[in-house]
Amino acid sequence: MPKPLVLVGAGEFAQIACEYFEHDGDRDVVAFSVERDYLAQPQLAGHPVVAYETLEASHPPAEFELFVAIPASQLNRLRTRFYLDAKRRGYRLASYVSSRAFVWRNAEVGENSFIFEGNVVQPFVRIGHNCVLWSGNHVGHRTVVHDHVFVASHAVISGYCEIGQSSFVGVNSTFNDHVKVAADNVIGAGALVTRDTEPGRVYVGSPAHALPGKSSLDVRL
Repeated sequence: MPKPLVLVGAGEFAQIACEYFEHDGDRDVVAFSVERDYLAQPQLAGHPVVAYETLEASHPPAEFELFVAIPASQLNRLRTRFYLDAKRRGYRLASYVSSRAFVWRNAEVGENSFIFEGNVVQPFVRIGHNCVLWSGNHVGHRTVVHDHVFVASHAVISGYCEIGQSSFVGVNSTFNDHVKVAADNVIGAGALVTRDTEPGRVYVGSPAHALPGKSSLDVRL
């Protein structure tokens, strides 16, 4: 049987993740956890909120699993920091795949990843660790979504694509076959990506182009 689950975070995504894990994932969520400076309330959604710094004492790794329920903040850096720290402390990281998503039998999904309803994940796709695919995306055959990526709703990622580590993919964006998105990209809403991109850039428009002088790390997500 899966171990009881602690959700790291106490924002909107954490509350949504709690709903999905409990009512579709058949998981026993027992607590939320945030750093002590952000402990603003003792309970959330009927569960205690506990300090992350002392989590090993209150919810030891041998008895509990974690899911880091943090969105794309700081170009996924915040979620990644907690994910790596939880692994260092010996926790197993849970993933969630909606029962209303279509994920082909040989698609791979990494740990601490969350796939919402309406996603289509085709054969031979690889979804990395610590990824979020919000609702309604298409991920075409043989595509690789690297670690720490956030894909917002209704993106169309065609076959044989790569989405680089820590990138953010905006709503209604589209990617031609064989496109390689570099690491740390921000792909704007509605962008049409027809060619490979460069690391650390922001791409907008149709066809998509990089914004001059704009770093992806400057974008507030």
